[in-house]
Amino acid sequence: MTVAEDVTAAAPATVPPVSVAVIGTGAIGQDLVSKIHRSAVLECALVAGRNPHSGGLEHAARLGYPTSTDGIDAVLAAPRPFDVVFDATNAQSHAEHWRLLRPLDTLLIDLTPSKVGQMVVPTITGTHAPTERNVSLISCGGQASTPIAHALAAAFQVEYIEVVSTVASSIAGRATRLNLDEYVATTGHALTTFTGVADTKAILNISPAVPPATFRTALHAVIPGATAEAVRAVVAEAAERVRAFAPGYEVIACGVDGDRVVVSLEVIADSDVLPRYAGNLDIINSAAILVAEQHAARLAPAAGTGAAR
Repeated sequence: MTVAEDVTAAAPATVPPVSVAVIGTGAIGQDLVSKIHRSAVLECALVAGRNPHSGGLEHAARLGYPTSTDGIDAVLAAPRPFDVVFDATNAQSHAEHWRLLRPLDTLLIDLTPSKVGQMVVPTITGTHAPTERNVSLISCGGQASTPIAHALAAAFQVEYIEVVSTVASSIAGRATRLNLDEYVATTGHALTTFTGVADTKAILNISPAVPPATFRTALHAVIPGATAEAVRAVVAEAAERVRAFAPGYEVIACGVDGDRVVVSLEVIADSDVLPRYAGNLDIINSAAILVAEQHAARLAPAAGTGAAR
């Protein structure tokens, strides 16, 4: 059973909708709202930002969702805590958001590379409840590369891992550019944590190419004794699991030359609002939605008995 099937195994009628809020109204926040809109178990109760003219607030309003330009203050002012809050701002702001939301009974899903919360990669961490109420989705490159890196490390003796992700300049917002150092540190930390390989490196390229470059991640590894056939089988299985919740995820090349392994990945966005090349935003948002839906499924028994959340 895939991680997506684990979540959808319970019929929507048995999982009462949970209230969610989105902080951040850039491209990633706008796509989050669209994905929440498609979910049977997530109910968008607030979209909060700072810029009254942002496309994200306008999009949320068109869908009929409450909006605010008061950012985190609007979340704190709600009559009752939200079940889930998605933080699509930046790493520096997330630390403050967590300080303010920590006393509340809210699951905070971090889409910034702050490295503050418990790291989650759906195909690795599965459907188990996080031990913290602040979960980190690491980074777009982390969500794309870590499932493959983890699978390789489980099957072979891996000595080195390097991940190079390329995103289109037109979709790399201000927060992405502000958080480049955090992106590199957090993605590298995730690679080491989930593979046990101490020697790792993460690189992010922001491409100005026209037409815009489709999101791609190249994973380079040193694996003595690995054969092409064995590596391709491991990579194919890991990629299939990711496609359960991110259907645009594809392995476009997988090669072995001596002890050098290269896996090239591409993600096409499956989104109502993003261009197809913005797979970097799509994969991290798809993972975030899956985590929120898993949380909703865990809350369902408590809701059925009237127990407090």
